[in-house]
Amino acid sequence: MSSSDPTKAAFADDAAARAYAELSAALGEIEAGYIGPDRGMHSPEERAAGRYLIANALQHGFQCWFDVDPERPVFHRWLSPTKKLLGDNPDAVYYGAIVDPEGSYRIRGNIHGACYTSFAVETGAMEGHLSKGVIATLNDTEFDIAEDGSYEIIASPEPRPRNWLRLEPGAGSITTRHYWEWESSVAADPTFHVPLTIDPIEDPGPAPPMDDAAIAAGIQRVINFVRGATLDFPDLPPEVMPAWVSNEINRFDNSAYDESNAEIGFAAVDNAYLQTRYELEADQALIMRGRFPRCRFANVVLWNHRLQTPPYRHRRVSLNRNQVQYQEDGSFEMVIAHRDPGVPNWIDTAGLRTGMIFWRFLLPEENAPPIEAEVVNVDSLG
Repeated sequence: MSSSDPTKAAFADDAAARAYAELSAALGEIEAGYIGPDRGMHSPEERAAGRYLIANALQHGFQCWFDVDPERPVFHRWLSPTKKLLGDNPDAVYYGAIVDPEGSYRIRGNIHGACYTSFAVETGAMEGHLSKGVIATLNDTEFDIAEDGSYEIIASPEPRPRNWLRLEPGAGSITTRHYWEWESSVAADPTFHVPLTIDPIEDPGPAPPMDDAAIAAGIQRVINFVRGATLDFPDLPPEVMPAWVSNEINRFDNSAYDESNAEIGFAAVDNAYLQTRYELEADQALIMRGRFPRCRFANVVLWNHRLQTPPYRHRRVSLNRNQVQYQEDGSFEMVIAHRDPGVPNWIDTAGLRTGMIFWRFLLPEENAPPIEAEVVNVDSLG
């Protein structure tokens, strides 16, 4: 069929055809406006990370936003070894479901051996847009769990006496968190699955097939998500970053790691955080010294500057408490380096000269002792 065929021209007027054309244009706009020095991408390595993020955002957009139905929501596993966004964690499995803020839902699940399970209602996470903060949370200390690890939670605007997750205007999605401190990082297994379902309290009946208008709307949600994760993602100056983000390279600000995270989209209000940027040459290593506070879970993870871990299925880019070898006094020394320094607790940069170091301390019972950091020559170790 030639491009001048009138039948073909009629097809091009379909809403879905226009939406796909808009997606193509949006990707061109993102390439032109996002990839480059204005967003800190000065090297081929940094530009590759930016384009890898675009690919991951597209994957997530089509998986989690294209064919959504808030009347009949589904929990999708958000992240995996091959889909990384918004600060992924090798020791956690996350799920997300798009909901109607006026709807009522029954969530059934099982702890499944996790050392922590929680649910968070995100505000603003509608039509593919990123979360703007947390409306309500419920962790496993706040809902009833049967002896076999199973539980049932109601998410609704109307209060319930127990096991209730509050929905209110602006609630667009529910995020779940499941953490394990295993010797082998749980997220490295792409087939790992947490038993988890969400169903409307009142059955709306079967869903209709995706028609032209629904496909067009789904593509628009994908565009919104990809733009939100790239062009529209806030590039905050140091003075407005959370206090737990250090302004010094290779150093941590240990003064305010436990401030509230409720106004940060997709953050966990039960976590205390520390973050800094690292820069290491090929012959350098960063030693981190400290000790863990009393808490439910803790780990440290490396990200690139797009908030993505290096490949972790066959290398260690993070450490949880069960993976650490300790000093006799219970303290630790961890070493971030580009190659194996021949000492315990090596965190592999996968060759990334610069990136981020991110600590999580979950439900801490005390302030974490300071994390001290020192750059040394890698050959002085081992």
